[in-house]
Amino acid sequence: MITFSFIARMPNEPRALHRAAEIIKSHGGNIHRVHYDRRIDPYTVFFEGIAPEGAPEAIKNDLQRIGYLQTSLNTLQFLKFHVYLPNEPGQLFAFLGHTSSVGANIAFLDFDDRGNYPERLTVSLTLDNDLIAHQLLEDLKKHFRLEILEYDATGQRLDDTVFYIRFAQELREIIGEAEDDFLMQLLQDSNHIAQELASRNMDPRGVFDDILQTGRTLRNTIEGNFYADVQRYTLNDDVELFCFQLPCGGSIYALRGRDENILFDTGFGIYHWEVVDMLTRYGIDCAQLSRIYITHADADHCGGADMFEAPSVLHPGSVEIIENANRAYKSKMQSSVLGEVYTKLINLFSHFQPPTQVEVLPAVPLRMRGPFPVLAELTAAGICFEVLESLGGHLHGHVFFLAPEAGLLLTGDCLINFASFTPEREQFSTLAKNLMTSVNVDSEMANRERRALMDIAAEIDAALRKEGRRLLICGGHGTVSTLEGKKLATYGAVERYRSDPTYYP
Repeated sequence: MITFSFIARMPNEPRALHRAAEIIKSHGGNIHRVHYDRRIDPYTVFFEGIAPEGAPEAIKNDLQRIGYLQTSLNTLQFLKFHVYLPNEPGQLFAFLGHTSSVGANIAFLDFDDRGNYPERLTVSLTLDNDLIAHQLLEDLKKHFRLEILEYDATGQRLDDTVFYIRFAQELREIIGEAEDDFLMQLLQDSNHIAQELASRNMDPRGVFDDILQTGRTLRNTIEGNFYADVQRYTLNDDVELFCFQLPCGGSIYALRGRDENILFDTGFGIYHWEVVDMLTRYGIDCAQLSRIYITHADADHCGGADMFEAPSVLHPGSVEIIENANRAYKSKMQSSVLGEVYTKLINLFSHFQPPTQVEVLPAVPLRMRGPFPVLAELTAAGICFEVLESLGGHLHGHVFFLAPEAGLLLTGDCLINFASFTPEREQFSTLAKNLMTSVNVDSEMANRERRALMDIAAEIDAALRKEGRRLLICGGHGTVSTLEGKKLATYGAVERYRSDPTYYP
């Protein structure tokens, strides 16, 4: 038995679904997933199952023969018009015969012979191409008076009766030209989200809007529209620390030393060349980049690593997440499709280029610091760090980099100064939560490790205060901060960097 999946585009009429199931059964197929929700799209049905060898192709051929199989995602034409029907029996029937003959999909009809315009029928419909639209209009003009209200050949005006086609077309605008087979598989993956959210009594359409908004926001903040909020600190005579808050996603940290430069995390891959230009602007030569230290395997933290020549240092769990393309890997959420499909989508939108030159951290700890295993001790740009293994609340393989003597703690997404977010970053950060319902794979554990790391930070900060210094807490997003009571507060000035639009044709 082999697996099969396909998308059926079926008429909204009795027995249509039964007819498709009958064809699958006739070839020995066994359906193990089907999803149809007329609230989202009354014509599209997703099937997955198993069948004997050769049967999936026969099933698809039979479905295609009766016009049920969705095999392409051509841009549909949207047409809205008034047609004036003579007040005679059978005229509506005759009109519908013309639309049916060209395969038009009627989305809207409005006709009432007792209204102000007793002969006028308002029609909205979709068609496969310009030629068919032209053919239909020429045919109708021979029989009826017409007034064209709207005609759109771009697919922008499609309504929710063709939801998945419209969604695919908008995806294509974000990711560029893509083969229909690729988009069809992406629709299958996205439909898994719809099915799971529907089972939780959530409206999937809002989530699909968030998916598109995520892609658009990334695309709209590259090249000449790229910017970052920057903080810089002198740690000693030889080393300077930089924090770069990118337009979307995680912050990048850089150590500029006398003999080497170091990065902590890379941001999304889609920002790589803009990041290189920005680092150069601040005197950080990427040719002298000796290591990239990765806090965790989310795309906004390691997604540009392979585009640098320097090797990346990361936890073996991060390697596993990258290999399995599922941010929920080795967590209690692993079986949820939300984490897996979100990972695929964000990796696609953000041009995910994870590290391939890797140096894997040890799995056996040297000792403990509080509840956190100390996996390694390392020196970066002359600063001595401990590598602490998280408890896995945010993500499997998440690590923190602590330099007690230098007064530096890089926490990844365990500690974040949310109050420092701009409205734009706050909006983007909610998209992932909306898509997955939580950005943490184990919220209870995430709260526990957050409290434990805050306790460690408070203890070190108290010792540094006696010397007139502070512990700089470098969160995965937002500003470099210090502990003020039990809250994080932005420490130092923040300046805005903007890319030079003339650099980007």
